[in-house]
Amino acid sequence: MKLLVIGGGVFLGRAVVAAALNRGHAVTVFNRGKISANDEARVTWLRGDRDDDLAVLRTGEWDAAIDTCGYAPRQVRTLLVALRGRIGHYTFVSTVAAYADIGRVGLRETDALAVAAGDDVAIGTPGSYGPLKAGCEAAALASVGVKTLIVRPGIIAGPHDPTDRFSFWVTRIAAGGEVLAPGEPDAPFQVIDARDLAAWIVASANCGLTGVFNAVGPGVPLTFGGALEACVREVGNNTRLVWVGDQWLAARSLTDWANLPLYLPKAAARTAGFYAINGSKAFEAGLAVRPLRETVADTHAWLAKREPAVPLKMGWSRETEVEVLAAGRR
Repeated sequence: MKLLVIGGGVFLGRAVVAAALNRGHAVTVFNRGKISANDEARVTWLRGDRDDDLAVLRTGEWDAAIDTCGYAPRQVRTLLVALRGRIGHYTFVSTVAAYADIGRVGLRETDALAVAAGDDVAIGTPGSYGPLKAGCEAAALASVGVKTLIVRPGIIAGPHDPTDRFSFWVTRIAAGGEVLAPGEPDAPFQVIDARDLAAWIVASANCGLTGVFNAVGPGVPLTFGGALEACVREVGNNTRLVWVGDQWLAARSLTDWANLPLYLPKAAARTAGFYAINGSKAFEAGLAVRPLRETVADTHAWLAKREPAVPLKMGWSRETEVEVLAAGRR
Protein backbone atom coordinates (compact mmCIF):
# COMPACT_ATOMS: atom_id res chain seq x y z
CA MET A 1 0.00 0.00 0.00
CA LYS A 2 1.12 3.55 -0.76
CA LEU A 3 0.39 5.45 2.44
CA LEU A 4 0.39 9.18 3.16
CA VAL A 5 0.75 10.15 6.82
CA ILE A 6 -0.19 13.68 7.85
CA GLY A 7 2.03 14.51 10.84
CA GLY A 8 4.19 11.47 11.35
CA GLY A 9 6.86 12.93 13.60
CA VAL A 10 5.28 12.92 17.04
CA PHE A 11 3.98 10.07 19.22
CA LEU A 12 0.98 8.47 17.47
CA GLY A 13 2.10 9.71 14.05
CA ARG A 14 5.55 8.31 14.70
CA ALA A 15 4.00 4.98 15.72
CA VAL A 16 1.85 4.95 12.58
CA VAL A 17 4.94 5.40 10.41
CA ALA A 18 6.71 2.56 12.23
CA ALA A 19 3.69 0.25 11.94
CA ALA A 20 3.33 0.97 8.23
CA LEU A 21 7.01 0.32 7.56
CA ASN A 22 6.82 -2.92 9.54
CA ARG A 23 4.02 -4.07 7.23
CA GLY A 24 6.10 -3.26 4.15
CA HIS A 25 4.08 -0.26 2.98
CA ALA A 26 5.55 2.64 1.01
CA VAL A 27 5.27 5.61 3.36
CA THR A 28 5.14 9.30 2.55
CA VAL A 29 5.03 11.78 5.43
CA PHE A 30 3.74 15.34 5.12
CA ASN A 31 4.71 17.70 7.93
CA ARG A 32 6.61 20.90 8.67
CA GLY A 33 9.90 19.09 9.12
CA LYS A 34 10.38 20.30 12.68
CA ILE A 35 10.29 16.77 14.13
CA SER A 36 11.08 13.60 12.24
CA ALA A 37 10.43 10.00 13.16
CA ASN A 38 12.99 7.24 12.89
CA ASP A 39 13.71 5.42 9.62
CA GLU A 40 14.06 8.68 7.70
CA ALA A 41 15.84 6.91 4.84
CA ARG A 42 12.85 4.57 4.34
CA VAL A 43 10.29 7.39 4.16
CA THR A 44 9.50 9.98 1.49
CA TRP A 45 9.32 13.34 3.26
CA LEU A 46 7.14 16.18 1.97
CA ARG A 47 7.64 19.52 3.71
CA GLY A 48 4.80 21.98 4.05
CA ASP A 49 2.22 23.35 6.45
CA ARG A 50 -1.36 22.16 6.52
CA ASP A 51 -2.50 25.65 7.53
CA ASP A 52 -1.09 27.57 4.60
CA ASP A 53 1.23 25.49 2.40
CA LEU A 54 -0.18 22.35 0.77
CA ALA A 55 1.64 22.84 -2.51
CA VAL A 56 3.65 19.60 -2.30
CA LEU A 57 0.39 17.63 -2.04
CA ARG A 58 -0.94 18.90 -5.38
CA THR A 59 0.61 15.91 -7.15
CA GLY A 60 0.96 12.24 -6.28
CA GLU A 61 -1.47 9.42 -5.55
CA TRP A 62 -1.86 7.25 -2.46
CA ASP A 63 -4.00 4.27 -1.55
CA ALA A 64 -4.72 5.77 1.85
CA ALA A 65 -4.03 8.84 4.00
CA ILE A 66 -3.88 8.84 7.81
CA ASP A 67 -4.37 12.23 9.46
CA THR A 68 -2.92 12.30 12.98
CA CYS A 69 -2.85 16.06 13.53
CA GLY A 70 -6.12 17.65 12.44
CA TYR A 71 -7.44 20.03 15.09
CA ALA A 72 -9.68 22.43 13.14
CA PRO A 73 -12.36 21.73 10.49
CA ARG A 74 -10.66 23.98 7.94
CA GLN A 75 -7.49 21.89 8.23
CA VAL A 76 -9.39 18.73 7.31
CA ARG A 77 -11.44 20.42 4.60
CA THR A 78 -8.50 22.05 2.80
CA LEU A 79 -6.44 18.85 3.04
CA LEU A 80 -9.16 16.74 1.45
CA VAL A 81 -9.70 19.33 -1.28
CA ALA A 82 -5.98 19.26 -2.06
CA LEU A 83 -6.02 15.43 -2.21
CA ARG A 84 -9.33 15.08 -4.03
CA GLY A 85 -9.35 12.14 -6.43
CA ARG A 86 -5.85 11.01 -5.40
CA ILE A 87 -6.48 9.00 -2.22
CA GLY A 88 -8.72 5.97 -1.87
CA HIS A 89 -9.14 5.95 1.91
CA TYR A 90 -8.89 8.59 4.65
CA THR A 91 -8.43 8.02 8.38
CA PHE A 92 -9.03 10.89 10.77
CA VAL A 93 -7.83 10.53 14.36
CA SER A 94 -10.40 12.25 16.57
CA THR A 95 -10.98 11.87 20.32
CA VAL A 96 -13.55 10.66 22.84
CA ALA A 97 -13.64 14.29 24.00
CA ALA A 98 -15.78 14.96 20.92
CA TYR A 99 -18.84 13.48 22.66
CA ALA A 100 -21.48 15.88 23.92
CA ASP A 101 -21.80 14.29 27.35
CA ILE A 102 -18.56 12.77 28.60
CA GLY A 103 -20.28 12.29 31.94
CA ARG A 104 -22.30 9.42 30.47
CA VAL A 105 -20.90 5.95 31.17
CA GLY A 106 -20.63 3.48 28.29
CA LEU A 107 -20.62 5.94 25.39
CA ARG A 108 -20.94 4.30 21.98
CA GLU A 109 -20.10 5.57 18.53
CA THR A 110 -23.74 6.48 17.85
CA ASP A 111 -24.05 8.79 20.85
CA ALA A 112 -24.35 12.52 20.30
CA LEU A 113 -21.29 14.65 19.69
CA ALA A 114 -20.58 18.12 20.96
CA VAL A 115 -21.89 20.95 18.83
CA ALA A 116 -19.31 21.20 16.08
CA ALA A 117 -17.13 24.28 16.34
CA GLY A 118 -16.65 26.31 13.17
CA ASP A 119 -13.72 28.04 11.57
CA ASP A 120 -14.22 31.07 13.80
CA VAL A 121 -13.05 29.11 16.86
CA ALA A 122 -9.29 29.19 17.44
CA ILE A 123 -7.34 26.06 18.33
CA GLY A 124 -6.47 26.12 22.03
CA THR A 125 -9.46 28.18 23.08
CA PRO A 126 -10.73 26.88 26.46
CA GLY A 127 -13.32 24.17 25.95
CA SER A 128 -12.78 24.06 22.20
CA TYR A 129 -10.87 20.79 21.78
CA GLY A 130 -13.86 18.44 21.65
CA PRO A 131 -16.13 20.70 19.57
CA LEU A 132 -13.33 21.36 17.09
CA LYS A 133 -12.68 17.62 16.73
CA ALA A 134 -16.43 17.12 16.19
CA GLY A 135 -16.21 19.73 13.44
CA CYS A 136 -13.25 17.91 11.93
CA GLU A 137 -15.23 14.67 11.85
CA ALA A 138 -18.09 16.41 10.07
CA ALA A 139 -15.69 17.85 7.51
CA ALA A 140 -14.13 14.43 6.92
CA LEU A 141 -17.46 12.66 6.49
CA ALA A 142 -18.67 15.37 4.09
CA SER A 143 -15.84 14.61 1.67
CA VAL A 144 -17.11 13.04 -1.55
CA GLY A 145 -15.54 10.03 -3.21
CA VAL A 146 -13.25 8.83 -0.43
CA LYS A 147 -13.75 6.03 2.08
CA THR A 148 -13.50 7.48 5.60
CA LEU A 149 -12.54 5.98 8.95
CA ILE A 150 -13.00 8.03 12.14
CA VAL A 151 -11.00 6.85 15.16
CA ARG A 152 -11.80 8.16 18.65
CA PRO A 153 -9.07 7.27 21.16
CA GLY A 154 -9.00 8.21 24.82
CA ILE A 155 -5.73 8.38 26.76
CA ILE A 156 -2.77 7.19 24.68
CA ALA A 157 0.45 6.11 26.40
CA GLY A 158 3.80 4.57 25.60
CA PRO A 159 7.30 5.59 24.48
CA HIS A 160 7.72 9.03 22.86
CA ASP A 161 4.65 10.49 24.60
CA PRO A 162 5.17 14.29 24.50
CA THR A 163 2.48 14.98 27.12
CA ASP A 164 4.15 13.09 30.03
CA ARG A 165 0.72 12.26 31.45
CA PHE A 166 1.39 8.55 31.90
CA SER A 167 5.15 9.05 32.00
CA PHE A 168 4.82 11.02 35.24
CA TRP A 169 3.47 8.00 37.09
CA VAL A 170 6.07 5.64 35.62
CA THR A 171 8.85 8.04 36.59
CA ARG A 172 7.53 8.77 40.06
CA ILE A 173 6.85 5.15 40.97
CA ALA A 174 10.23 4.06 39.64
CA ALA A 175 11.85 6.56 42.01
CA GLY A 176 10.47 4.62 44.99
CA GLY A 177 9.33 5.66 48.45
CA GLU A 178 5.83 6.71 49.43
CA VAL A 179 3.83 7.80 46.38
CA LEU A 180 0.67 9.83 46.80
CA ALA A 181 -2.03 7.98 44.85
CA PRO A 182 -5.02 10.27 44.27
CA GLY A 183 -8.66 9.34 44.59
CA GLU A 184 -10.21 5.91 44.86
CA PRO A 185 -8.24 2.85 43.71
CA ASP A 186 -11.36 1.25 42.21
CA ALA A 187 -12.11 4.25 39.96
CA PRO A 188 -12.36 3.16 36.28
CA PHE A 189 -9.44 3.88 33.98
CA GLN A 190 -8.69 3.39 30.28
CA VAL A 191 -5.40 3.70 28.40
CA ILE A 192 -4.13 2.39 25.07
CA ASP A 193 -0.56 1.97 23.87
CA ALA A 194 0.20 4.20 20.88
CA ARG A 195 1.85 1.30 19.08
CA ASP A 196 -1.26 -0.89 19.36
CA LEU A 197 -3.49 1.94 18.20
CA ALA A 198 -1.17 2.69 15.28
CA ALA A 199 -0.97 -0.96 14.19
CA TRP A 200 -4.76 -1.20 14.12
CA ILE A 201 -5.15 2.08 12.24
CA VAL A 202 -2.69 0.99 9.55
CA ALA A 203 -4.29 -2.45 9.23
CA SER A 204 -7.74 -0.84 9.03
CA ALA A 205 -6.64 1.56 6.31
CA ASN A 206 -5.09 -1.31 4.39
CA CYS A 207 -8.36 -3.26 4.34
CA GLY A 208 -10.51 -0.18 3.68
CA LEU A 209 -12.41 -0.18 6.98
CA THR A 210 -14.92 2.68 7.23
CA GLY A 211 -17.14 4.10 9.95
CA VAL A 212 -16.58 5.46 13.45
CA PHE A 213 -14.76 3.54 16.19
CA ASN A 214 -13.92 4.21 19.83
CA ALA A 215 -10.31 3.04 20.15
CA VAL A 216 -9.80 2.66 23.88
CA GLY A 217 -8.06 0.06 25.99
CA PRO A 218 -7.61 -2.30 27.57
CA GLY A 219 -10.07 -4.95 26.45
CA VAL A 220 -10.98 -5.84 30.04
CA PRO A 221 -12.02 -3.42 32.82
CA LEU A 222 -9.12 -1.55 34.44
CA THR A 223 -9.03 0.68 37.50
CA PHE A 224 -6.74 3.59 38.29
CA GLY A 225 -5.44 1.55 41.22
CA GLY A 226 -4.78 -1.35 38.88
CA ALA A 227 -2.81 0.91 36.53
CA LEU A 228 -0.63 2.32 39.31
CA GLU A 229 -0.11 -1.16 40.78
CA ALA A 230 1.05 -2.32 37.34
CA CYS A 231 3.66 0.44 37.47
CA VAL A 232 4.72 -0.67 40.96
CA ARG A 233 5.09 -4.30 39.90
CA GLU A 234 7.07 -3.44 36.79
CA VAL A 235 9.34 -0.56 37.84
CA GLY A 236 8.64 0.11 41.54
CA ASN A 237 11.68 0.31 43.76
CA ASN A 238 10.48 -0.16 47.35
CA THR A 239 7.45 1.88 46.34
CA ARG A 240 4.33 2.15 48.48
CA LEU A 241 1.15 3.75 47.19
CA VAL A 242 -0.57 6.00 49.74
CA TRP A 243 -4.15 6.62 48.66
CA VAL A 244 -5.60 10.04 49.39
CA GLY A 245 -9.35 10.37 48.84
CA ASP A 246 -11.28 12.54 46.41
CA GLN A 247 -12.96 14.72 49.03
CA TRP A 248 -9.74 15.58 50.83
CA LEU A 249 -8.02 16.53 47.56
CA ALA A 250 -11.00 18.54 46.31
CA ALA A 251 -11.25 20.49 49.57
CA ARG A 252 -7.68 21.66 49.02
CA SER A 253 -7.98 22.27 45.25
CA LEU A 254 -5.42 19.57 44.46
CA THR A 255 -7.29 17.90 41.61
CA ASP A 256 -5.69 19.63 38.62
CA TRP A 257 -4.06 17.42 35.95
CA ALA A 258 -1.00 19.65 36.00
CA ASN A 259 -0.32 18.27 39.50
CA LEU A 260 -1.87 14.82 39.22
CA PRO A 261 -1.96 13.72 35.57
CA LEU A 262 -4.82 11.42 34.52
CA TYR A 263 -6.60 11.74 37.88
CA LEU A 264 -10.37 12.20 37.75
CA PRO A 265 -12.56 12.05 40.87
CA LYS A 266 -14.61 8.87 40.78
CA ALA A 267 -17.90 10.59 41.62
CA ALA A 268 -17.47 13.62 39.34
CA ALA A 269 -20.63 13.60 37.22
CA ARG A 270 -19.14 15.85 34.53
CA THR A 271 -16.38 13.37 33.62
CA ALA A 272 -17.78 10.05 34.84
CA GLY A 273 -17.74 8.51 31.36
CA PHE A 274 -14.28 9.58 30.23
CA TYR A 275 -12.65 6.35 31.44
CA ALA A 276 -15.71 4.19 30.72
CA ILE A 277 -16.06 4.40 26.93
CA ASN A 278 -17.50 1.38 25.12
CA GLY A 279 -14.72 0.14 22.83
CA SER A 280 -16.23 -3.20 21.81
CA LYS A 281 -16.77 -2.21 18.17
CA ALA A 282 -13.05 -1.61 17.58
CA PHE A 283 -12.08 -4.86 19.30
CA GLU A 284 -14.55 -6.71 17.09
CA ALA A 285 -12.84 -5.02 14.12
CA GLY A 286 -9.44 -6.40 15.10
CA LEU A 287 -8.00 -3.98 17.64
CA ALA A 288 -5.56 -5.85 19.90
CA VAL A 289 -3.71 -4.39 22.88
CA ARG A 290 -0.64 -5.54 24.77
CA PRO A 291 -0.53 -6.04 28.55
CA LEU A 292 -0.17 -2.76 30.44
CA ARG A 293 3.05 -4.00 32.02
CA GLU A 294 4.72 -3.88 28.59
CA THR A 295 3.68 -0.28 28.09
CA VAL A 296 5.04 0.56 31.55
CA ALA A 297 8.35 -1.22 30.96
CA ASP A 298 8.89 0.26 27.50
CA THR A 299 7.96 3.75 28.66
CA HIS A 300 10.42 3.43 31.54
CA ALA A 301 13.18 2.28 29.17
CA TRP A 302 12.49 5.20 26.82
CA LEU A 303 12.50 7.71 29.66
CA ALA A 304 15.89 6.37 30.79
CA LYS A 305 17.32 7.25 27.37
CA ARG A 306 15.70 10.67 27.16
CA GLU A 307 17.81 13.74 27.75
CA PRO A 308 18.03 14.06 31.57
CA ALA A 309 17.86 17.83 31.39
CA VAL A 310 14.33 17.67 29.95
CA PRO A 311 11.90 17.95 32.87
CA LEU A 312 8.52 16.26 32.87
CA LYS A 313 5.80 18.54 31.57
CA MET A 314 3.26 17.38 34.13
CA GLY A 315 3.13 16.36 37.77
CA TRP A 316 4.06 18.10 40.96
CA SER A 317 7.49 18.12 42.57
CA ARG A 318 8.64 15.62 45.19
CA GLU A 319 8.72 18.46 47.72
CA THR A 320 5.06 19.28 47.13
CA GLU A 321 4.10 15.62 47.33
CA VAL A 322 5.86 15.25 50.69
CA GLU A 323 4.07 18.32 52.00
CA VAL A 324 0.67 17.03 50.88
CA LEU A 325 1.27 13.62 52.42
CA ALA A 326 2.33 15.24 55.67
CA ALA A 327 -0.78 17.43 55.67
CA GLY A 328 -2.94 14.37 55.07
CA ARG A 329 -1.45 12.62 58.09
CA ARG A 330 -2.09 15.66 60.27
